[in-house]
Order: sequence, then structure tokens, then C-alpha cells
Amino acid sequence: MTEPRTFTEEHPIRVFLLDDHEVVRRGLSDLLDAEPDIAVVGDAENVGQALARGPALRPDVAVLDVRLPDGDGITVCRELRSRMPGLACLMLTSFDDEEALLDAIMAGASGYVLKQIKGSDLVSAVRTVASGRSMLDPETTARLMRSLRADPSEEPAVAPELASLSPREREILALIGDGLTNREIGTKLYLSEKTVKNHISRLLAKLGVQRRVQAAVLASQWDHAGTGEHRPH
Repeated sequence: MTEPRTFTEEHPIRVFLLDDHEVVRRGLSDLLDAEPDIAVVGDAENVGQALARGPALRPDVAVLDVRLPDGDGITVCRELRSRMPGLACLMLTSFDDEEALLDAIMAGASGYVLKQIKGSDLVSAVRTVASGRSMLDPETTARLMRSLRADPSEEPAVAPELASLSPREREILALIGDGLTNREIGTKLYLSEKTVKNHISRLLAKLGVQRRVQAAVLASQWDHAGTGEHRPH
């Protein structure tokens, strides 16, 4: 497992901001720049600016508004992370939007917070994702997971679907359940990221789900059903 990244006043967390409201960008910038271990290195008001400026600034964390006039922050997250795999993206939105949360997880975002968040909590979220940990809004995530769970009457059908997985697919499903990204799974299992994606596509098809977050729910049900001892380590 990789060591958590540490930052200091001499080597602060480099933050890039994307929001279409100047007042919000200024507020975020003032809030974050006031912290000795955080430095805002640039900002953008739309998707085009973010994709043009972001990579050159080499940020550690990108705080991205989900809703933008010329697109969305989730696309920006996916694009920036394809160019800077080490980048942690924190999605910021005024909408408690479950579909956006799903898409953010799929795009590799490290966190998703609502704009109503307290300033001190946002600072903590930036530090959390910068260190390499995930920071998804717990209440939103918990409700999302509940909404994705199969109807209890259908749960016995999960076991045969899991039984159809190969040992490697079961291993990958367990790691998805632990919240690992494709890249982290590849590192752990000595596979390329593309190979991991192919395995995930096949196991999603076998499980009859479209999204990896639903697979993560099934992985947790697999554990809770008392089969945890068979999980690969």
C-alpha cells in the first residue's frame, strides 16, 4: 500500500479551482490560501479554461464545480486525471444529485461535497484527498448505497451471480468493495489499468449491473452474507 502523501508550509498542497461564479472562486481561494499547508495555484470559470490551464499548473488537488455553462466538472475530472493520474479531484456542487455522485465515482473523483459544507470541513476534505484518501460525503454516499441495494426478496439471487465470477474477477470485486480505483487495483495485482478495466466490464456484465458502485454494494453484501472468509487478500 502506498504511503499517505504529506504536505508542509515549504511544500504545500497545490490546489486548482473550477467554478463559473467569480465570488465562489474568490471565497474558496481566500479560505484555502489562509491555510499554511495549502496554496491555490490557479483557477478557471469554464471547462475550456480548466483543461487549458490545469495540467500546466501541476496541482495536487482540483476542486471542481459539477455544473458549468459549457459542460460539467465530472468530464474535467476524467480528462485531467487521464493527463495527471496522481491528481485528486474534489467535486463541489449545490445539488444533492445522486446521478452526479455515481458519475463522479466512475470518473475517479476522490471526493464529493455539497457547497453548504462548512469552510473548516472543506479544508479538511482538501487535505484528505491530497493525502491519497477518499472523501465522499458520508450521508449522500450512504443513502446512495441504500438506494442501489437489491430488493431483499431478490438477494438470494446474488450468490449464483457471484459464483459465475472467475477467481481473478472475485479478487477485483473485493478490491472495488474496498474502494480502490482501477489504477490502485492494477498496482496491487500487477495488472495494467486497461486489463483491470476489461475484467471490471466482464464482471459487471456477469453481475447484471451497469456501474462499479453497484458492484461495490454487491461486494459488501457478499461479505455480510457470511462469505467473507472466502474473500481474497
